[in-house]
Amino acid sequence: MNIENFSDLLLAARAQPLQQHLLFVFVDAVLADDANAQQRAGFAAGHGGTLVPIRGVDKSPQALSSFDALVQEAAQFGPAWRLVFAAAMAGTSHSAPDGKAVDSALKTMVTAIERGEIAGYLALDREGLPVVLA
Repeated sequence: MNIENFSDLLLAARAQPLQQHLLFVFVDAVLADDANAQQRAGFAAGHGGTLVPIRGVDKSPQALSSFDALVQEAAQFGPAWRLVFAAAMAGTSHSAPDGKAVDSALKTMVTAIERGEIAGYLALDREGLPVVLA
């Protein structure tokens, strides 16, 4: 299935034969203090910077009704965010992944994003649309 928006992600997760759990890491972008003028101009135009994880959350696909619901929940934890990275993890046909496995996967996801290793995750903008990062 081609994921063209957040709703597609929910549909795909709900359609899987094994129970899924969705992982989300909200990030902001910051500019290094030693950035040059060209980097500062690019950042001001919405390009460049370093991704900084703000918060990770996990949800069952059934617990989310829409991207707006996720955004409203994210607003409760404070700092503004620019992107959210999403991943899914499978449980079994009888149960979703356990809390310990979910916590470990979220920590791994945060560490990967901090290292710039984002290829395995779906990046979504504040509208719930996929973003391709170069």
